[in-house]
Amino acid sequence: MTEPVRLSRRGLLFGACAGLVAGCSSPGEIAPVPADQVPAHGVHQAGIVTPAVVQRHCAVFVWDAPGLPEITAALRRLSTVIPALATGDAPALAGMPPGSLTVTVGIGPRIVAAVDPSLPGATDLPVFTRERIAPTDRGGDLLFQVCAADALTVNLAGVALADALGPGFVPRWRQTGVRGEPTADTGAPRNPLGFADGIVNPLPADYGRTVWLDEPSGRVTGGTIAVVRRFSLDAGRFLALPVDAQEQVIGRRRASSVPLSGGAATDRPDLGAKTPDGRYLVPVDAHVRRAHPSVTGAELMLRRSYSISDASGLGLLFISFQRDLHSYVRTQQAMDDRDALLDFTTATATATFLILPGFTPTRPLALPVL
Repeated sequence: MTEPVRLSRRGLLFGACAGLVAGCSSPGEIAPVPADQVPAHGVHQAGIVTPAVVQRHCAVFVWDAPGLPEITAALRRLSTVIPALATGDAPALAGMPPGSLTVTVGIGPRIVAAVDPSLPGATDLPVFTRERIAPTDRGGDLLFQVCAADALTVNLAGVALADALGPGFVPRWRQTGVRGEPTADTGAPRNPLGFADGIVNPLPADYGRTVWLDEPSGRVTGGTIAVVRRFSLDAGRFLALPVDAQEQVIGRRRASSVPLSGGAATDRPDLGAKTPDGRYLVPVDAHVRRAHPSVTGAELMLRRSYSISDASGLGLLFISFQRDLHSYVRTQQAMDDRDALLDFTTATATATFLILPGFTPTRPLALPVL
């Protein structure tokens, strides 16, 4: 067996993007936020539900950390660097506008468990079927999700964040992706298979139940659990199928995104609808059925996905935010059991992170210690 290749710090950051006058306010006024800026401070970190329209470009950078003291010091430094990046004031952006830049920071299960094994996020993902993941592409201690309207902005921000970490942090794995234009009927982009991706998400009124953490000690209240996975797609074999066969795999019409059970593109599929001869309109192994909450027994996850095109082919960068990791685990297990789409997908990288609560100028990012 060959030894897994460890990426250099420079290779991680610059390889990630291969292929890819504010007004003054009167005293007492709140300065308006420019249209190209997303506030970094708040109850929740940016890049989860803000901005409302997900940016086109994203990179995830995953690092191994030397220990808790080093992460503690790094988080404090990042609490200064991230707001400067978000406003475009960071020298690392070379005068470029931030372009809705957001940075979302999370810590991996090894770190959470070292702080307190009873906290959400202390449990790692299990191994699922249909995975082909190198040891260096599984897990990690620290996550940066960096999103912006421009790929270069993402790259420059990644360099600044790496510089803020300090010595001892080792790059583990990374991935970049891009979203297409949202479809008119769904607001979701199309993936490399030609279907709109991420149509059904929880409503804002449900975020408290489905996305945000609220545990008794309050140490992680306002945070969430992220799952980050990379998939390779056998797009050539899928696209060789007749369109109606592709639609049977997904459970939606390719052109309109309407569920095979009918209705509008944004309607949830009617899983009980049948043809006159008793066949389900949405096949029993269709992706939309296998991932449906009534089948998984799990809450909806807040999902975003990005298309990948690189030397290894076409793929998908999948990111979900959920209050309970079991929401993702139960969904993936239901899909593993009988999802026709998985015949065309293989997981090649995976990790889960506790996304820390939001921060302010006087309350920086920090580990959830007592």
